[in-house]
Amino acid sequence: MSRGPTVTEAPGGPSAVAPTAAARDATTVVGAAGPRIGVLALQGDVREHSRMLEHLGAQVMTVRRPADLAEVDGLVLPGGESTVIDRLAGLTGLREPLREAIAGGLPVLGTCAGLILLAARLRDGGPGQETFGGLDVTVRRNAFGRQTESFETDLVVPALEGPGADGPPLRAAFIRAPLIEEIGPAAELLAALPDGRGVAARQGRVLGLAFHPESTGETRFHELFLQVVRES
Repeated sequence: MSRGPTVTEAPGGPSAVAPTAAARDATTVVGAAGPRIGVLALQGDVREHSRMLEHLGAQVMTVRRPADLAEVDGLVLPGGESTVIDRLAGLTGLREPLREAIAGGLPVLGTCAGLILLAARLRDGGPGQETFGGLDVTVRRNAFGRQTESFETDLVVPALEGPGADGPPLRAAFIRAPLIEEIGPAAELLAALPDGRGVAARQGRVLGLAFHPESTGETRFHELFLQVVRES
């Protein structure tokens, strides 16, 4: 990237808001054969992701068993409790099929807990916690502390800007959020805090975010993900 992301901190905790003006103005494709996106529905904010994806014209289905993976063009790993999601993935027989699908090129968007589950390396994980892999990054779980330390901030993400123009800042909600502490050569850092700590990364068809765009009505990362799916 030619210039680093910038952040302006805002007081107060995270809150769900209506979609941004850009999202409200977007045209939802009704009845069209949009990409079929699965949302891993073991635990977490499944509904928020599903609504946003449907608004953007995707066909959405929940993924709860290995056979569901064969029916989707892309997959969202939502925020929630990464230890619970990992444990339930093991109990339902989904853990290995998820690893294989991601390694095989399935486009994936992970937010918050989803980023943790995509990390190749994990710090401060729960006892016996495993990840699915897909991103050549080292992620620290609950890097900001307790729920009371959650916050919202504005990020400028060059990867989301239009050619030759600065896009509006991206509103990001960090809720018991992880951080990207190291990034390997296979991955690309998309956004960072002023001190350099990473909060978004991409590796091919895999996108991982430490924050919750679905909680603030921010659609641009979901739009980027759907573009990745369509080009796959």
